[in-house]
Amino acid sequence: MACHFRLVMNANTEQAGSTLDTVKLVVVVGLLVAGVYGFYSFADQALWIRLVGLLVVVGVAVFVALQTAVGRTVWHFATEARAEVRKVVWPTRQETLQTLLIITVAVLLTALFLDPGWLHLLGNLLYLWVFGIKVEQELGWFGTLLVFLAGGALANLIVALRLPGLDTPIIGASGAISAVIGAYLGLFPRRHIGLFLPLGLYLQFARVPALFVIGSWFTLQLLYTAFGPINATVAWWTHLAGFALGLCFAFLYRGLAHVRL
Repeated sequence: MACHFRLVMNANTEQAGSTLDTVKLVVVVGLLVAGVYGFYSFADQALWIRLVGLLVVVGVAVFVALQTAVGRTVWHFATEARAEVRKVVWPTRQETLQTLLIITVAVLLTALFLDPGWLHLLGNLLYLWVFGIKVEQELGWFGTLLVFLAGGALANLIVALRLPGLDTPIIGASGAISAVIGAYLGLFPRRHIGLFLPLGLYLQFARVPALFVIGSWFTLQLLYTAFGPINATVAWWTHLAGFALGLCFAFLYRGLAHVRL
């Protein structure tokens, strides 16, 4: 009988506490609404007076909210969260810079293998087949890969810095292919390239100096950069930047080769 009485008393106490918490929360909401309403209603008063009044009302509302079970739970959760945040080991400045550098390099390299279309991709592969084989024979697979990746990534980066107002991503391997073309010209300036030239109704095979072929291609890139449509500006700038980088790589390689000799 006594046990049953205690259970009834506990239930009544919990119900009364729950009702009292509800009343307190209603008071909290009323205080916040009154504070905001008063802040805008007394617009003719000085701003600092209204701010002080609003802060006082908010402080009282927080104090009342902390007297409820819900408020105490939220406060306990916030205290534990703050303690957990203090346990977090934040990266040092050096680690942050290293991570940023890794992400930047990864983005630049990934962009080389994203192409805007099949025709553009096939054109890049054709240029790579014509000029890349000879470059690989001279530099080896690692040197050619270095020219392709470094030239393409730096070309895209240069264009991004040159045109900071772009709202579209810079993707494609045009800069990398142009770097290979530039390296070819720097390594073999006197070599001839076999071409099929249209002569009337027939195609005539001829060996044309690489300087003339690549020089004509470079001239077209300059013309398109200067007078081409604005939506294609990025592609032409990438070609020019990649070509210049490829030339620099080739001259550097030839210079180091002479030093070894």
